[in-house]
Amino acid sequence: MIFRKLNPLSLKGVAMEILRTLPGDDVRSIMWRYSDRFDLQMLVQSVRAVARGPVARAVANGARNSHDWTAEKSNLLNAFDESGITALFMAPEYGGFIAGPKNLALAIAAFELSWVDGGAATASLAGNLALEPIHERGTEEQKAYYMSGAVPPQTGEDRKILRGAFGLTEPLPYVGVETGMLGGTIRVTEWQQGQEPILHINKRGRFITNMDFANFVCVAVESDDDRIKGTCMIIVHEDDPGSLDRGAPTRKLVHQLSSTRDPIINQRVPAHRIIGGYTVQDGVIVPNFNHGEIIDAVFKRTRVTVGLMSAAKLLSAIEPIIRYQRGRFRGGELEPGSPRFELGIQQKEDAVHRTAAIWAMGEAAASFGFAAARIFDELAPLEDEKFKLYAAQGIRGRAEFKALKVKEEQAIEYIQLKAKDETASARYAELDNDAIVKFIALDALANVLCPAVKLWNTGQGATVMREAVSLMGGYGITEDCPGFLGQKWMDMQLEATYEGPEAVQRRQLSLTLITPVFKAHFQAWIEEMKKIAENHPNTGAAALAAGMEMWQFTQDYLQTGKDMHGVKLWGSARQGITFPMADAFSWLAASHQQILDVVELAEKGPVVAEGLEGTVAFLNDLCCIQAARAVGEAARICTELFYGYDVDGRDDAPFIKLKNRAEKIAGVGHAKDRAGVALTQVMIPEALDYPL
Repeated sequence: MIFRKLNPLSLKGVAMEILRTLPGDDVRSIMWRYSDRFDLQMLVQSVRAVARGPVARAVANGARNSHDWTAEKSNLLNAFDESGITALFMAPEYGGFIAGPKNLALAIAAFELSWVDGGAATASLAGNLALEPIHERGTEEQKAYYMSGAVPPQTGEDRKILRGAFGLTEPLPYVGVETGMLGGTIRVTEWQQGQEPILHINKRGRFITNMDFANFVCVAVESDDDRIKGTCMIIVHEDDPGSLDRGAPTRKLVHQLSSTRDPIINQRVPAHRIIGGYTVQDGVIVPNFNHGEIIDAVFKRTRVTVGLMSAAKLLSAIEPIIRYQRGRFRGGELEPGSPRFELGIQQKEDAVHRTAAIWAMGEAAASFGFAAARIFDELAPLEDEKFKLYAAQGIRGRAEFKALKVKEEQAIEYIQLKAKDETASARYAELDNDAIVKFIALDALANVLCPAVKLWNTGQGATVMREAVSLMGGYGITEDCPGFLGQKWMDMQLEATYEGPEAVQRRQLSLTLITPVFKAHFQAWIEEMKKIAENHPNTGAAALAAGMEMWQFTQDYLQTGKDMHGVKLWGSARQGITFPMADAFSWLAASHQQILDVVELAEKGPVVAEGLEGTVAFLNDLCCIQAARAVGEAARICTELFYGYDVDGRDDAPFIKLKNRAEKIAGVGHAKDRAGVALTQVMIPEALDYPL
């Protein structure tokens, strides 16, 4: 082929095997660690049928062209109900069908729906978000009522399904900026002797999803009454006395398959609807949980699914781009079999190199997001155990923080023993049996991965999605672009602001990246990449390990250094330092997980995956391409900060040595060429399976 003649180096390493087909479910289930979960494999098929059926038809029919909640959009709720998507969040005792933690399951559902349309994913997942406060901090009675009620009625049941909305977002002009500005108040309106208090809720929301059809709303409010302490979240029903004005539809440019309105709530609600319950102390209602404690528990998990919504868009763009590139010049007088007919734009190196870079970014984003989801599944039972242990001892708030701090050194030891493969030792077994130690270790990791996935997948992903759209030429910004790439690009701009804009994620990372426990994790990552580099040198793991060491060195310098005014460089007010370092870390962390997933496939894939050798070789090349980009971004940021604040004449030789090692990514050019050749030969289906 023409491309091969232009790129003789690309033939190296691909003579025996090359990528045959796009990675299928057999490959993905190994990489993303659900090959042993039949329930999740069935979930993939169920959600995919809805996404590429009713959802795709709705988009193709122009359902996104209206801000209003139409009958066609409403029909999607029925499709979610019938397929089991609606019941996915619930435990079996409440009518669900998956036992145990469901972070990975929800991540898979979000990924599959967003492969076609992000608004459809939001419409589905927003109901789960409404239930999250109840799931995390609700009383047992609240959980039983709302979880069971949110499951679609079975045959013979005469009840209306409960559909919820999450009412946190504050009204303009502060929307998306400060979750402490609640735009809602709570007062005692009636409290008779021996009777339950009746509360008056006044709440103005902004950008609240599901408001067209929600029959209950979990709202965050603050006390406007001396007889109620602090803040809380409380549940209001559509038929509570007073007024529930669903508000005007938000005139979104994106996610039009979800319902979004600006509600005004003015209702009377019984006090037992306070999420988590309350006590009465000296005539004052004291909620068991303030609104901050509840939303911290909620957002700690749900940001990951949003990150995976963006990852799905990137990977879903690959097949349409390849099809467009190959078919660009077909027709007219071109003869089948000629290079121009068969390859089209793929004759040009730039086209396939750019496509490979987009694919590499999508792989990293998906690996990053699914890894975080799995961590939260591991963390959930430990968190429940910690909560019960400390509740029994009356440990809350600052007391809990101090109790955890006592065992921090043991958690670090636990991480280090695991990294050294000393899991057979008696000491490791002792620590592994301590739920609090394991919780501290995993919690430190989760507190970093959650904001990093949200920040990097949506923010950097949106930038790369623009590249995907541009590779489609003018077709990319039309409504009938294959794969709806233009709409997906626009949707990702909104996803970057969901559950806190980028500044919120960077702020959290500036605090969580410097904890001693996470630093132990990060050191383990470095050693892990060095070991992988020995057996899988084509992944770029060696350069990534050096890039991580460079980042770590820079962080240590910034944490100990001061500026020309004697002010510490690393601090909450120094966002010009901490925020770029959060970005640099996220690049490295995503690449790290991408490499781990490909190694997992290489080591466990031969059992089930056909043509695995070529798939692994191609994915190795994508790892190398992505590692080069990640290290390059991190080096740019670290160099600017290291020299930009080098006011005390420190020796820069160690930094230069680390940077040089990091930027020496052997063979990345060859990796691009091999990936480019693979893109010209990989088989794709005759037509996209959506829209229908």
